[in-house]
Amino acid sequence: MPHPDPRHTPLSRRAVLAGGLTVGTTAALAPTAPALAGERRRPRPPRHHGRRLRRWTQDTWASMVAMTDRRTGLVADNISGDLGTPGLYTSPTNIGGYLWSTVVARDLHLISHREASRRIRQTLCTLEEMEHHDASGMYFNWYDPRDASVITEWPESGDPVVPFVSSVDAAWLGCALLVVRNADRANRRQAARMFGRMRFDVFADPTFDKPYLNYGGFYLEEPTRLLDPPPTEPRDLIDAGEPVWYTADHHYDTIVSETRITTYLAIAKDQVPPQAYYQAWRTFPPDWTWPEMPPVGQWRTYLGVDVFEGAHDYLGRATVPGWGGSMFEELMPDVFVPEERWAPRSWGRNHPNHVAVQRLHGMEEYGYWGFSPASHPAGGYSEWGVDALGLNPEGYFSDVERTDRVHGEPEPDYGDGVVTPHAAFLAMMHEPREAYDNLARIEDDFDSYGPGGFYDAVATQSGQVAQRYLSLDQAMIMGALGDVLGHGMLQRYFVRGEVEERLRPVIAPEQFGASA
Repeated sequence: MPHPDPRHTPLSRRAVLAGGLTVGTTAALAPTAPALAGERRRPRPPRHHGRRLRRWTQDTWASMVAMTDRRTGLVADNISGDLGTPGLYTSPTNIGGYLWSTVVARDLHLISHREASRRIRQTLCTLEEMEHHDASGMYFNWYDPRDASVITEWPESGDPVVPFVSSVDAAWLGCALLVVRNADRANRRQAARMFGRMRFDVFADPTFDKPYLNYGGFYLEEPTRLLDPPPTEPRDLIDAGEPVWYTADHHYDTIVSETRITTYLAIAKDQVPPQAYYQAWRTFPPDWTWPEMPPVGQWRTYLGVDVFEGAHDYLGRATVPGWGGSMFEELMPDVFVPEERWAPRSWGRNHPNHVAVQRLHGMEEYGYWGFSPASHPAGGYSEWGVDALGLNPEGYFSDVERTDRVHGEPEPDYGDGVVTPHAAFLAMMHEPREAYDNLARIEDDFDSYGPGGFYDAVATQSGQVAQRYLSLDQAMIMGALGDVLGHGMLQRYFVRGEVEERLRPVIAPEQFGASA
């Protein structure tokens, strides 16, 4: 959905190398554990790319270290391009990203097992002491990383902040705790305890027209100072008898969204019925007249739920769109769930198609590609994407000029395209050679690289660069590199146990309208 003020958005977007991170050979980036027997290995970049990949991985990890407070183990949302000035706020997503990045850094031999366990333990111990919502086991959306206190006034403006529990931020922290539970023996019990108390069903709305779609989240008090109009009345939290103020007019209702990870976790924990997965739109139905692009597809039924399996046809690929057409909507859950392997006729088609369309669009218009929400090169934050891959009528745009593509009209002249390196790293899970070549050209052709790896966004025509790092975007890079160089490393840790048992049979039967 279009993001409101970043202080209230459900998903935040927001000495250097402790321990001596030196990597001398390509073999040093080999995973600690081999791939599971019978597991389909992800494609990998050619071996001769190892030196540059090694440097990208080291420097990205350096940015995560620089953003992390040495006393609390909490990572800041962002840091300046020189790694000197970290931000004054963090979120559950940011904290989770640091935890899974630490596991990746360990398994790619950037740090030792001892250092990784020490870092994870420090963060988990801080989390256990932090104020949070007891009834759901969830954390609030904003904390001060310096002392782990809940933020009630925004550090940059002094504006009031009402404590908010975000469904998708809670899920990314849940993912990280599950990875730690399965990956780090020293911290297994503590991570299991924290993950075990998380109630993802508190976000699922059983009363909605499409039941069990997730709310954006809930406030603990009526947010009259923030929302206009405010919610008219509170609702009881499921099974807790505790009134909270849900985002009544905000449900996550599209399947190609990073927010599907919340439903995955709720199903894996047996907290919502498996039918919940099929309630979200693939595309809007064909009889809706207001979308910019009419879908192609057909109706199918799964678990008693009728699903319109639609797709958008763009650049010769029928692709199931997201809300904004961005790479992280499509691929961030795939860092943890092997969707293309478990569901070959749905995600196994759509992930390669989405990556190919982003590449074709970017190369045709700008000579570079990879579009996902990130910093704006001129300052602030913006939602970048490929409009034709989105359902949002207002669009996520691939250029500064916000050039809109309207179905049935001639292809427009795009302007100053903005590429976001983390999007290309996510694409590396499916097109490793093409993604590597694209990133190498972005590094070579622009002032796009600093001590913490690739800066957050690059305008390809003007050459303007957002010279800062966002911990979420850096964590996505670490996650993607872990899966590419470690043969699905994070996926193996995440799905071990209840996730594969309960989730795989749910998503396996589906057939998207995406072209094979």
